[in-house]
Amino acid sequence: MKNFLQGFSGKQAESRGEPFSGVGSELRLRVLDEFDQAGIGWIWATDSSGNLIYLSQRASERLGQEPEKLIGNPLDAIFEIDSENQASGSGRSLKFQIKARNKIRDQVVRFVMNGAAQQERQTWWSISGHPVRDAQGEFVGYRGSASDVTVEYERKLVDSKMADFDSLTGLANRHLMDRQIEGTLSAFKASGRPCALMMLDLDKFKRVNDTLGHQAGDALLIEVAERLRTIVGDRGKIARLGGDEFQVMLPDEDDRGKLGTLAEKIIQILSQPYPLDDGKRAIIGASVGIAVAPFDGDEREALIRSADLALYAAKNGGRGQFRFYASDLKDEEQERQTVLDDLREALEGDQLYLQYQPVVSIKTGNVVCLEALMRWEHPERGFVSPGTFIPVAEDSDLINNLGEWALRTACEAALEWPKSVRVAVNVSAVQFANQGFPTVVANALAHTGIDPDRVELELTESIFVGDNDETERMFKNLKSLGVRLALDDFGTGYSSLSYLRAAPFDKIKVDKSFVDSCTQKDKNSAKIIAAIVGLSNALNMETTVEGVEAFDQLEVVKEKGAKLVQGFIYSRPLHQTAVLENFESGEFTIKPDGPDTYRPDRRSVFRRIGVIHEDYYYNAVMRDLSRNGAGIEGIVGVEVGTDLVLDLGEGQLAVCKVTRVKDDEFGVEFETQLTNDGSGNLCTRHRVSPYTIAAAGLPKKPGTAGPTEGKRDQSSPKYMEVSAAGGAA
Repeated sequence: MKNFLQGFSGKQAESRGEPFSGVGSELRLRVLDEFDQAGIGWIWATDSSGNLIYLSQRASERLGQEPEKLIGNPLDAIFEIDSENQASGSGRSLKFQIKARNKIRDQVVRFVMNGAAQQERQTWWSISGHPVRDAQGEFVGYRGSASDVTVEYERKLVDSKMADFDSLTGLANRHLMDRQIEGTLSAFKASGRPCALMMLDLDKFKRVNDTLGHQAGDALLIEVAERLRTIVGDRGKIARLGGDEFQVMLPDEDDRGKLGTLAEKIIQILSQPYPLDDGKRAIIGASVGIAVAPFDGDEREALIRSADLALYAAKNGGRGQFRFYASDLKDEEQERQTVLDDLREALEGDQLYLQYQPVVSIKTGNVVCLEALMRWEHPERGFVSPGTFIPVAEDSDLINNLGEWALRTACEAALEWPKSVRVAVNVSAVQFANQGFPTVVANALAHTGIDPDRVELELTESIFVGDNDETERMFKNLKSLGVRLALDDFGTGYSSLSYLRAAPFDKIKVDKSFVDSCTQKDKNSAKIIAAIVGLSNALNMETTVEGVEAFDQLEVVKEKGAKLVQGFIYSRPLHQTAVLENFESGEFTIKPDGPDTYRPDRRSVFRRIGVIHEDYYYNAVMRDLSRNGAGIEGIVGVEVGTDLVLDLGEGQLAVCKVTRVKDDEFGVEFETQLTNDGSGNLCTRHRVSPYTIAAAGLPKKPGTAGPTEGKRDQSSPKYMEVSAAGGAA
């Protein structure tokens, strides 16, 4: 140390032309030595290459290293800046700062030599350094000081973790996720890289908290976090925003096919039962909203708002679903409150009514039961889907009033049918959890005088969330009234045989999702239908197979032993007047009528689109759409084999080839299949950014290009554009 300090003090003073005193030098050595021994701080120095040439003896001891093992190594190989945990500082690595010969001021570094960074106990120093030059101005190295700040820094990390992470699940919290989204979007903006954001909301979580207590709710949230970690892995970052809200950020992902598959997997896994203490278990669901930057917003606030609106659309569409953001989605809270207010008026103003869908015997064609389905005809909105208003009603007390009205109205309607025909009424899990529900049923029976055995209450597996003893008491009370109980949507909620063993069901209804794919050889749906039918027979229960629409489906379910079917192949829901007209002859008999084969992905549409050929943009109308292709009309002269691009709006450009032509109608096949958007519609997997659309001179809205809009006036059309109704446009 003495030789180094003499060189460091005397020679450096001489190089600067300063007076040097031997006595002063000795005093300086003693002061510096006492400073080192006191542990107040340490001295370090490097050569011009950044290699350590001196370090205080006490500093080496604190690191647990022999001085000769440290001397000669690059300073940036001994220490590193922990950028992950340091929001402050230059933002540059230690290696960069040394190479740039910057001044180093109170920089916190971590000891990393010999794998020290991987050890459980780590050491943190605060270092400062000054670049030194000789009389000729040549850089000779750094001279600096250091101190151990391990205790203080570890405390800071703990405080930071508490501020940035959710204490219950260990996931990032809203504040940290906001910073991560902001940073990612900012870094991606210049290059146009995409970033997807998912908003997740747990369905029926409030019921778990209310019925099983907050301790059970906390345990469930911890398990939800673990399942999300398993599903998402290292593909993205996960946060719990609070309550039952979660967020997933997926950088560099804009493939809506992959995003939809991931969302479906999240919904599926989070909907599996959660084992709780005392042998209880909870069943919840999940809804997911998805937005992708830069298409749905290139700033944090805009992207989050888009994902929020998509989440509301998913919840509003019936829950247990995902949705992608679309520009026509409305504000969640405002829309929900509007629906609720209008629904209250609808119940009081006779806007609600019931339709009845027949359940038919395959063998005889006779209608044996009719399911009552609630409908709402809004004076301004028109028809409002039950998937829209029922979830809103379930979040308020209004569902009990709606349910009571539906039950009484359905029982009154059934009095006009033959006594051999039953009526089925859907019961919400919220209604079922209401202790006064048996009284509501008893009052409806007494008011109408209907035979209780003609009334079927359709329940879903979500009724099993909560107190098992209370559920059993509810079953007992309902059965004592003489009504029949049916388990609806069986097979979609990870059904447990314990339900059937413990609950006195008279019927199982096979969910439509199995019927949709029962004719596909690569699916097990037909085997599942056979298994459910066999199980029902063994338990002396009836089975109704829902959603049969085509003859190939009917043949499969018939072959698998089904006896009762409900679906469009027999009848769509009917008004009471139509039901009574059919019963006039004494029996309501229906012959199946429908397509030979089921085509789940083909949809009839009437939608204006743009068609791009070479450099000309045409207006056209799309009449039907499937994953693989579409039917177009409005352009004359197109030939089979022609390559086109369809502008479906919002950046959706679909490359396709003409496969058939008839007059001004033609069919196209897509180069890449479309994907499900979560709402039953189809969308392109990828989108083109609005900047590219504008640069290409395409109209903002497809099918609206005027004669001088975009680049239509800069090229000549090869084909003739005509109106959809016929005639030149």
